[in-house]
Amino acid sequence: MHKVEKKIGQETLVLESGLLAKQANGSVIAKCGESRVLATICCSSTPNEDLDYVPLQVEYNEKYYAAGKIPGGFFKREGRPKEREILVSRLIDRPLRPLFPKNIKRDIQLIPTVISTDMCNQPDIIAINAASTAVLISDIPFDGPIGAVRIGLSDGEFIINPLQNTELELDLVVAGNLDGITMVEGGGKEISEDVLIEAIEFARSPIADLCNMQLELRSLCGKEKFVIEDSAPVLKDQEAIEKELHEKLQKACFVRGKSERVEAIKKETSSILEKYGEEFTEFDQKLFKTLVGDVERSIVRKSILEQKTRTDGRALDEIRSINCIVDYLPRTHGSAVFTRGETQALAIVTLGTSLDEQIMDDIEGDRREHFMLHYNFPPYSVGETGRLATGRREIGHGHLAHRAVKAILPEKKDFPYTLRLVSEVLESNGSSSMATICASSMALRMAGVPVKNQIAGIAMGLVKEGNSFAVLSDILGEEDHLGDMDFKVAGTEKGITAFQMDIKLKNVSTDILKLALEQAYKGRLYILDKLEVAIPTHREDLSEHAPRIFSFYIDTDKIGTLIGPSGKTIKSISEKSGSEIVIDPDGKTTIYAKNQSSVSETKSTIEKLLEDPEIGKIYTGTVRRITDFGAFIEFLPGKEGLCHISKISKERVESVEDHVSVGDTVDIKIIEIDRMGRVNLSMVLDSRVVEHSNRRRNASGPHKKR
Repeated sequence: MHKVEKKIGQETLVLESGLLAKQANGSVIAKCGESRVLATICCSSTPNEDLDYVPLQVEYNEKYYAAGKIPGGFFKREGRPKEREILVSRLIDRPLRPLFPKNIKRDIQLIPTVISTDMCNQPDIIAINAASTAVLISDIPFDGPIGAVRIGLSDGEFIINPLQNTELELDLVVAGNLDGITMVEGGGKEISEDVLIEAIEFARSPIADLCNMQLELRSLCGKEKFVIEDSAPVLKDQEAIEKELHEKLQKACFVRGKSERVEAIKKETSSILEKYGEEFTEFDQKLFKTLVGDVERSIVRKSILEQKTRTDGRALDEIRSINCIVDYLPRTHGSAVFTRGETQALAIVTLGTSLDEQIMDDIEGDRREHFMLHYNFPPYSVGETGRLATGRREIGHGHLAHRAVKAILPEKKDFPYTLRLVSEVLESNGSSSMATICASSMALRMAGVPVKNQIAGIAMGLVKEGNSFAVLSDILGEEDHLGDMDFKVAGTEKGITAFQMDIKLKNVSTDILKLALEQAYKGRLYILDKLEVAIPTHREDLSEHAPRIFSFYIDTDKIGTLIGPSGKTIKSISEKSGSEIVIDPDGKTTIYAKNQSSVSETKSTIEKLLEDPEIGKIYTGTVRRITDFGAFIEFLPGKEGLCHISKISKERVESVEDHVSVGDTVDIKIIEIDRMGRVNLSMVLDSRVVEHSNRRRNASGPHKKR
């Protein structure tokens, strides 16, 4: 067994290999505190020539036993990946994928497994470093290592790998190599661009330490990398085909409109294929398709770098045309449509109660989430057919938007609703996740949610050749595909709330990051102005279709009275008023109802139930029992008093039943509460008339006793 260790932040990280999972191509145990992550990497023994991408599969998983837990629910075995596991898998995948040879053509499976957690040292960062180390010491070709740290900002101080549940103003994951930064992801509480750059720079030193640790372990136990045979097959007449493609695609690549541009390129390539492709095999067809992509990439990138012209004719920092529609759907609680160029998102807000909160069950423990954002990317958004499903892409994009929007939401104590935001991407040609954020911001205001500020998002791109580079604002889908960077930035006028950067280069310089953030800020302000025009403030009143919530406090010693024996009292109130009542241990009582009248009725019933009798106060009560010496009248829910026969009328009363019957509604006054808490009442006859609800009195004379 071989191991290396170094203090990173406040904890010592240990990397070990040679004890567990030795049949894998590479296997590493990473230890930090009492947290343990086992990372293994395997690849197929033979290449698949049909593959034209890096076939990397990352399957991060967390075992419940790691936290000493048994899975909840009916199934006691870990099942399909949870959202958190998918998000961490993407976090590991993104900085590692560009470092594998593009022509590796072998299935690669990377499995980081959390086998122990101390609930303090966050396993996602440990897993990224363990995964990189496992690949580095394996025999699989890899241009690594990469190191990753979490940078937190608390009370103006940067923290390396802050402990779990630490309250942070900035939560930033940075991955990089010895040359520079390769990935950034995180969120903040409206932080400035300068603070973000400072945090990224702060991460460089621990990242270098992590990379050197991995290189040291490789020197101790690393395997020799296998050689990839690069046959690089070419087409017959490839030079002539490539030259003709360059000539014909020069115009086609700059046709306005995504569909029109795709059609123009297809038309030109089809004509060349007809000319040269009579003897093409199926493999030649794939080579031709790859060649078309290479030529298109060359033309577009050259235009951006030399002519500063993009495929849709925009300047490098120009934002596409924007259209905003609010309150688009009549029955939803809030809705908005945001269109930017050929990207369009419909956001819908639904308000719910605490009973609608998402229950989360994972190794960190059971918890509830009162804000959910679900991102849907149906195939018709890009003019295709396909299966309706929620994949890793949807979960990842939804998480980024969730992180951005959550920063502007009011505190739960100020707005006690459960919020569900759904984004339906209706068209997509560049950064639908950022369009989701813009549409969500408007929809929240339309729903009457008192958000702190309007929020917008923008995606930045990069084209770099040698020392020449260009930063692009509001990138198209093809600029993402053909470019070198996808840097998404979301925030308010005050600062950034979420960001995500992926690059295809080995690293990116600080100067480029600064320029990208400066350009993104200008673009964000431009978009925010458009959103403000559409809806300058949140709607004062909630939708008539939204539930109503009202909270107030009761004395803690009266909670039992409100609940009643076996919950009988509170259930009765809920059934009669059509509401839900939730009581917290501190006496906070929350009423959930479909409308305001139901809330008022429920509140009034509760107040009467818990009201203390007051001597001299007049109440309207109901006759519950009659005896020879008087009537027992319920003047508050569950509280009765005796109106003695002498207090029923000013005149002599021979029989109580001559004046009142069970069920009658009468006005009474409390005249005494004795030492035992018994209440004595007196009928009020001067100002009000006794109502007889059960039967009408005979005006000619009194009723006879039965």
